[in-house]
Amino acid sequence: MIDLHIHSVFSDGELIPSEIARRLASINYTAFAITDHVDFTNMEHVVGSLMKMRDVMDDYELKMLVGVEITHVPPKLIGKAVRFARKLGAEIVVVHGETIVEPVREGTNLSAVNEEIDILAHPGLVDEETAQLAADNEVYFEITSRKGHSLTNGHVARIAEKFGVELVVNTDSHSPSDFITREDAEKVLRGAGVRDVERVFKNSSRIVRLKD
Repeated sequence: MIDLHIHSVFSDGELIPSEIARRLASINYTAFAITDHVDFTNMEHVVGSLMKMRDVMDDYELKMLVGVEITHVPPKLIGKAVRFARKLGAEIVVVHGETIVEPVREGTNLSAVNEEIDILAHPGLVDEETAQLAADNEVYFEITSRKGHSLTNGHVARIAEKFGVELVVNTDSHSPSDFITREDAEKVLRGAGVRDVERVFKNSSRIVRLKD
């Protein structure tokens, strides 16, 4: 099991990175990414803090990637935010998509998939134009176990299949109770109507390998 969308105390999560790592190792994860909520005001602090783990990660039981979730940034500024994150050293760049349970500005999904991002998180009622661009630009769509955001998993899975968008499954965890096992993740994927569950798990592994 790999999770590429987890929040720590550096945004609105409850745990420090070391506790996240230990709790995930105890349920047989092999890798994870901390992708705290960022905009232009806190990105340097978040990425800089997480980068301090790099020098000591060899002594942990699993691999951690340094990431960000660009959140509620105006669509016209998403590209600037992505470039800033990459310059700071973020290995995984996630954009907070147009979930139906938050007032995300319209156009966020489309702007995001036109940039050098890895994952469009909980993209809600994502449209066909965005899906085609995501496929062309090799941006992954997220199937999520997060309450509320998961309401549109079925739609995301269907449109991803239609346009050949690759999927990942993540938890968007903010607290220990949000962590799930691989078996739980399989249920989330099957419940969303994903046919090739193993492919989704392999996608996450592929992302981690590419970041080595």
